[in-house]
Amino acid sequence: MGPVSCAELDPRLQQSLIDLARRSIRHGLEQGRALPVDLETWPEVLRVPAATFVTLKREGRLRGCIGSLEARQPLVRDVAEHAFAAAFRDPRFPPLEPGEFDDLDISISILGEPEPLHVESEAELLAKLRPGVDGLILEEGWRRATFLPSVWESLPEPRDFLVNLKLKAGIAPEHWSDDMRCSRYEVREIGEH
Repeated sequence: MGPVSCAELDPRLQQSLIDLARRSIRHGLEQGRALPVDLETWPEVLRVPAATFVTLKREGRLRGCIGSLEARQPLVRDVAEHAFAAAFRDPRFPPLEPGEFDDLDISISILGEPEPLHVESEAELLAKLRPGVDGLILEEGWRRATFLPSVWESLPEPRDFLVNLKLKAGIAPEHWSDDMRCSRYEVREIGEH
């Protein structure tokens, strides 16, 4: 499942990533930018390239979620930048205010390598989806959107999951074409305990 295996991320390393995300958000409140990451101070397993999403919630409600689908930079740098972006750059929400900081619940999703799904129809795609396991990337032309596996908690039916992902991508709910590309991926979820 990608370059970072579950066995390599013991609870101490997982907590260090959550702490890094929180420090990057605090740095954003104080300095207006993500926390700079000195790679030499981090264990090698946390310096491998990784694709991550950082999700922020307050009182159980989404407060920001930003990430990338491709592993383009070291894991710790990806987490620091996405934590800052989730707090201050998610276009769905106003920038985080200082009074919200202490109530934030932070989770990090480390994405596995996307697996293209070769399907001929929407029905075939729905049959191949694994609720609660798969994240899904939907692409057509310049339109592209993803749902992390955690979205299954609020959209447990495959049809609803797909319809809402189409809407997120700006695609009509009933639309299907041979040009549509679909990929699924798994994630390693890290949350605060």
